[in-house]
Order: sequence, then structure tokens, then C-alpha cells
Amino acid sequence: MIEFEYFTLDNGLKVFVHTDKTTPMAAVNVAYNVGSKDEDENRTGFAHLFEHLMFRGSRHIENYDKPLQAVGGENNAYTSSDITNYHLSLPVFNLETAFWLESDRMLGLDFKEEKLEAEKKVVIEEFKQNYLNQPYGDAWLKIQPLAYKVHPYRWATIGKDISHIEGATLDDVKDFFYKYYRPNNAVLVVAGNVEVAQVKALSEKWFGDIPAGESFVRNLPTEPLQDAARHEENISNVPMDLLYMVFHMPGRRDTAYYAVDLLSDVLGRGRSARLHQRLVKEKNLCSSIRAYVTGSMEPGLFVIQAFANKGVSLKEIEQEIWGILHELQSKTIAASELQKVKNKAESTIVFNEVDLLSRSSRLAYYATMGDANRINQESALIQAVTPNQVRSMAQAIFTPEKTSTLYYLAK
Repeated sequence: MIEFEYFTLDNGLKVFVHTDKTTPMAAVNVAYNVGSKDEDENRTGFAHLFEHLMFRGSRHIENYDKPLQAVGGENNAYTSSDITNYHLSLPVFNLETAFWLESDRMLGLDFKEEKLEAEKKVVIEEFKQNYLNQPYGDAWLKIQPLAYKVHPYRWATIGKDISHIEGATLDDVKDFFYKYYRPNNAVLVVAGNVEVAQVKALSEKWFGDIPAGESFVRNLPTEPLQDAARHEENISNVPMDLLYMVFHMPGRRDTAYYAVDLLSDVLGRGRSARLHQRLVKEKNLCSSIRAYVTGSMEPGLFVIQAFANKGVSLKEIEQEIWGILHELQSKTIAASELQKVKNKAESTIVFNEVDLLSRSSRLAYYATMGDANRINQESALIQAVTPNQVRSMAQAIFTPEKTSTLYYLAK
């Protein structure tokens, strides 16, 4: 149970406070309700570019890391399709340093051409190194537009094309910042040995006078129901053939999400999962195989990923996978097998609650999603899933006409 209180400043900034008297540390998250799904399809990669730019200095603080490290703090950030989260931890008696740093860069970045050009080069190099010049690195650059046709999940967080980052101008950057990096589009989470009154006073002092931005309504296109199988092949200089099968599934806000998440664990979490037992251990068709969900806020993807053993065709592996999927559709899973994956999911939640920064980051995520209380409801939602619900979701999701398949073939 993660207890928290919250309040909202006059400029719209939502502040959540989680008190833990057992630690001398504090964790601070500033999560902005913007991800790659909010980008223009001809200007992708901006949300991720901003993650880099935010560490390049603000109006009054030239170097973000130096003062934070001087008080024993450390920081990081991540960008996803749904959210951009900046998080740090530091000794609680230096908490005000975090407020000073985060408020100043929310107030305004130090917009300079040379800083933009430097970070563009960093992001472009990251694009090349992690996606273009790494074995299988571009797989998701192919899968996402294969599975999505209109929703902005069809491009990766890094962006759709390097040219979009290369062409980014200072005016583009300013427009993006002043639209999304405003207090009324952000969540501040403060966790640790703190008091609500203390956090409220610091929030008013450092964030209260930052002007709110114009309200905007997110109006994302709805992905049409897929009614025909999609298939793509790619031949590349990689060591072995790789199969991807992806299916559309509910997003995090839908309670049906938890049945599908557990279904992915039944199929592909660990060596006792059905896919590993059948295709790796019994039939020796794959060197490894797993199933997982993308976990996105909007309707996401259920993914099966399999590396073929030498001499084994991806078609044969695909047929074996369909056999296992049909078993889940035709026969209700045993309560004991379902309870096993529930226990694993529960242990993951408990493990994530041990670390203060993890707790605060999870709270920031759910608060940004619009339902902070979900952080304390997940265990109950997981335990409430029944074998019949798992079977029902298998029947709804796993149909040939709703499948997008990528054959990533070795030369």
C-alpha cells in the first residue's frame, strides 16, 4: 500500500506526496503528460529530443547535474509513447535543491542554437547505434507501422526517421516546449521523509508563479479494427532468424488489460511458461521465445518473439505457436497455473515498492494516466482475474486476421 496525499496549485500543477519516515532520502519526479504519441507525424522524435535538451541548462542554471551532484543527488529520465518523466533522488535535507532545479527548467529552457545542434547529434547517433547499426535494432521500426495504420503508436519513441530530428529548428523546439512543458500538463511527486505542509510550501515557492500554458485536448485517431492478416519479411546480416507475432489488446486504463497481461505470463514468462516448454525444451525449435505486452496507456500490443534454431523455418515455429494459442482458446486454464503467474505478478509489484524512487516513479505514471489510485488497486485487479476471463481474452485477441507478423531473416 502506497499512501499519498495530493493538492493542485493555482497554475494547474498536480502535486502528490508520499511520506516514508524510514529513509533519509527523498525522491522527486516531474512527469509531463507528453510522449511520442503527441508528435506530428512529420516531426517525430521531439519528445525524446526534449529529454536530452532538459539537461542542457535552463535560464538561470547553466549545468543541471553539477549542483545536484554537489548535494549528493543523482538523476535520470525516460521518454515513452505516453509520458516523459524526470526523476531524481537526494538526501532529504537538500530537498529544496530539487525544487530549485526542476522549477527553473520548467520555467524556461536556455534556448540556444548550439545546444540544440549538440543534442540533435547525440540523438541521431543514438538512433544509428541502437536502431540502425545493431542486430535486430530496427525490428520495432518495422513492427509498429505494420501493426498500426493511423494511431501515432506507429512510430517509435526515438522517431520515425532521422531526418525529422535533423530538420528540427529552434522555433519547433520552443513551440513544443511551451505547449507541453507547462505546470498544468505536469505532475510533481515528492516521496521520502517529508511532510505535506513542507512540500506544499516548497511547491508554492518554486512552482507557484510559473504561468500555466494553454489547455489542449488530446484528440488521437482511433486505430481501426484489424480485419486482415499482415505480413512482412526483412533480410539482414544477423546471426539467426527471428519471428515476431503481434496482436492488438486493451490499454492500461481497461480492466481487461490485466487478464491479457497474465495471459502473456502464461505463455512466455520464464522457463515454465507454455511457449518455452513446448518450443525450446520439448521440440528444440527455438533458442529462446517469450511473450509480453507493451503496457501502453492507449490500446497496445501483445507480442510473441521467437529466435529460431539453425535449420528451423519460422513458418514451422509460427504453426506451433498457433497450436498453443488454440489450446488456450479451447480449454480453460487450470486455476493453479493462473495462480502461479498471479503470484509472479504480485511479487513484481512488491519488489517495485521496496525502492523509494521506484514507488515515486510508479505514482507519477499513474497520476499522469489520470488515476493515481490505480497504484494500490493493481494487486486486487490481478487477483480478480478468472480462468474464464483469460480464455475469453485469448479467443478475442488470437485470430489470424488480427495478426501482424514479421519474419526477420538472416542472410
